[in-house]
Amino acid sequence: MQNVQSSNFHLSTSFRNEIEPSLEVFLAQTTQDVLAAQRLRYCVFKEEFGASLPPGGVDRDSFDPYCDHLLVRDTVTQEVVGTYRILPPHRVPAVGGWYAENEFFLGQLHCLRDQLIEVGRSCVDVDYRNGAAIMLLWSGLSAYLKQGGYRYLMGCASVGMGDGGHGAASLFAKLKKNHMVGEDFRVAPKNRLPIEHLNSTVLVDPPPLFKGYLRLGAKICGEPAWDKEFNTADFVMLLNLADMNPRYARHFGF
Repeated sequence: MQNVQSSNFHLSTSFRNEIEPSLEVFLAQTTQDVLAAQRLRYCVFKEEFGASLPPGGVDRDSFDPYCDHLLVRDTVTQEVVGTYRILPPHRVPAVGGWYAENEFFLGQLHCLRDQLIEVGRSCVDVDYRNGAAIMLLWSGLSAYLKQGGYRYLMGCASVGMGDGGHGAASLFAKLKKNHMVGEDFRVAPKNRLPIEHLNSTVLVDPPPLFKGYLRLGAKICGEPAWDKEFNTADFVMLLNLADMNPRYARHFGF
């Protein structure tokens, strides 16, 4: 069993969702907490979305021991129903870089590294996708950012490739006009999605997580990468807290 990184970040387990009071958000403190998150990830990524993961019912990788794991739990059933993992800047050297560097050239973001947390492996149980769980996760992330004094949040948002990639290509065509970072913070995919060979005019509704990033004020950092293991098109999203949607900034106390 992997070790759980100690963290100076503490989130009260009484921090709950007003719409669904049985849900609470907290930071993993034990290996069992992390294991519950990994099992949820496996259930969603492998069994629901068909990701190419080894058998065993647990989604884990070499980044997990270096990350903080944010969890949403149903206090009635005691089941973990939502998760996000967080890689703070002081642990990036130990793990060898950001997770997104497996898919992207991120050189232009290195100037932000001391002020940036990387988030990923986000998922919510299918029975809890009414908005309450994801809002709790965002509340937890906001508390983490504030306590650590961080200014930027980076994460990958994925679009399923079940349609051959046309939806992802269309989403990029739609977002590149008004929702892309400036030239200084652009990234390049290592295995780019061949958008020039795809239909970029499909009407597409962004997945819930993607939509959540956009609502907060995050922007895409360039073209999507094609993740063959998870059969997704992945976009690097960057949120500058200074650009956060004022509505959410007030809600999260910024």
